[in-house]
Amino acid sequence: MLKKRDLHEVPVLFELMSHPDVFPYVRHKATTSDEFYFITKKTIEAEEQGELISRTIMDEYQQPIGTINLYDIESNHGFLATWIGKPYFGKGYNRVAKEQFFDELFFDYEIETIFMKVRKTNIRSTKAVLKLPYVALGNTIYPEVYQKVNHIDEIYDIFAISKEHYLSYQQFVNLEANADGEVG
Repeated sequence: MLKKRDLHEVPVLFELMSHPDVFPYVRHKATTSDEFYFITKKTIEAEEQGELISRTIMDEYQQPIGTINLYDIESNHGFLATWIGKPYFGKGYNRVAKEQFFDELFFDYEIETIFMKVRKTNIRSTKAVLKLPYVALGNTIYPEVYQKVNHIDEIYDIFAISKEHYLSYQQFVNLEANADGEVG
């Protein structure tokens, strides 16, 4: 479902990113395919330098459908940015991609907290975040982060996923599955 970024996927991702229901919410916008090639190349280089972690979200046919990234990594914390193409909205890809990415971040990279800043006006993203049982509204829990991203106007809500809450949730799911007779 996730793979390291690669320049071969740029044409498909650029077309998906360009849709008006997606484009306003993409962190690194590109208005041309060439510009998106450049951004993708810079993203790959930044990951090689340890500045961020970026993956392509794939569907069940191994076609690229979006990206998931951890930016601004500092002191084992970072900011999540995800987008998925409009044809894939509401089909469960977002949650599965997030959980795979969180597993990688918490276990392979020793990230302690993942922050998500969501525009207060972005109802779709807010609803998606609130479906995650291990997420907390971080506006008051992490006031310094809230102030940092809203230094001029209060545009964003901050959501936080701590390694501790995520692992607790995963243990609960495994216990529940084992209680139902399934192997977890």
